Amino acid sequence: MNLLLLIIKRFLSSNRKIGIVSTVSKITISGIALGTSVVILALTILDGFEKVVSDKINEFNAQIKVTGFGNRNLPEAEFVQQKINEVFTKEISSVDPFSSKLAIIKSKNNTDGINLTGVKTDFAAKSFTKFLAEGEIFSNQESEKEILVGKNLALKMGINLKDKITIFCLKGNAPPSLENPPAIEQYLVSGIYETGISEYDDGNAFINLIEAQNLFGMSNEVSGYNITIKDHSELNSITNKLQDFLGYPFYARTIFQVHQNIFTWIELQKKPIPIVLGLIIIVALFNIVGTMLMIVLEKTNSIGVLRSLGTKRSFVLKIFLGNSLYLILWGLSIGILLSLVLSILQKEFNIIALPGGVYFVTSVPISINFWNYFFVAVITISTAFFSSLIPAYVAAKISPTKALRFE
Repeated sequence: MNLLLLIIKRFLSSNRKIGIVSTVSKITISGIALGTSVVILALTILDGFEKVVSDKINEFNAQIKVTGFGNRNLPEAEFVQQKINEVFTKEISSVDPFSSKLAIIKSKNNTDGINLTGVKTDFAAKSFTKFLAEGEIFSNQESEKEILVGKNLALKMGINLKDKITIFCLKGNAPPSLENPPAIEQYLVSGIYETGISEYDDGNAFINLIEAQNLFGMSNEVSGYNITIKDHSELNSITNKLQDFLGYPFYARTIFQVHQNIFTWIELQKKPIPIVLGLIIIVALFNIVGTMLMIVLEKTNSIGVLRSLGTKRSFVLKIFLGNSLYLILWGLSIGILLSLVLSILQKEFNIIALPGGVYFVTSVPISINFWNYFFVAVITISTAFFSSLIPAYVAAKISPTKALRFE
């Protein structure tokens, strides 16, 4: 075995051994491992939140939503679709109109307020199929008054598949009166969907677009358009161009602007991460420096022997830097392995559940990004290694004669 490695191993072992390394070294390794795993898990969970929420919102919606200022109705769908498709042929893949109003839903035992939206069947099939928990998408037949409801809403209202529910809503934009009574219709629950995002599952229901226009008294008008683009990297640019082209009263927004509260919340969770990382690094530094200084005190006689035998100060410096590197790499390796195992377990088995009403998802989401592991590893190794220069330099400066007399 190389002399330097042999001495490093001996220096890391105390006279009273417990396993391979001394108790103090074990505590230091544990501290680095726990700190590393905490930071990596925090980054992994936050990335998971952002990815899961972004993916679900993008899959459930189009990338751009065009509505009217003040929630006013927009002109005939076919005319607007044609104009958009003519100008943005290369950028846009589809334009889907929708009609949306607040309504009251009534089941056998409960009544609640919902957002009722009418969409075309092909758009519903594209958006809901992946999230369909029970039943099927409603058909295009006007005689079939079918409705899709969220799973949370169904549980809250006691609604089951094929149940009949009643919808109450205002007709037109005028207040209800004898001449303009509220619209009342019965619908058959054809499907129940579950996105895992409470904002969608708790208070939304969907019907056929033509049925919605008749129910709301909108004639050929619509509430807005869901626009799907070809290149997601051009989202903001296309949205701005679309707004300039359509003008007032059209209001074009990206899906991230529509759900700004969710993404702002995610960004807010990321802000403390540098502070947490900094505090953990400081703790690791104190652990390393404290451990190495204890080893210097314990091995002062050994340092004197080595120096009296003719070893240079640079050799002693290498011994203690090697000790530090050993502790850092062991702690880092254990921390990375621990965080990876915990991440995989959560991803596969959803061990930790969350209240959907607070966190938008029902379980802790995980996104394993190896750049996070690399970033934490580089920061930990570089800062901890440079901090170990202090005790290593102290050890190298010890005089051989004083070291041999030290008890």
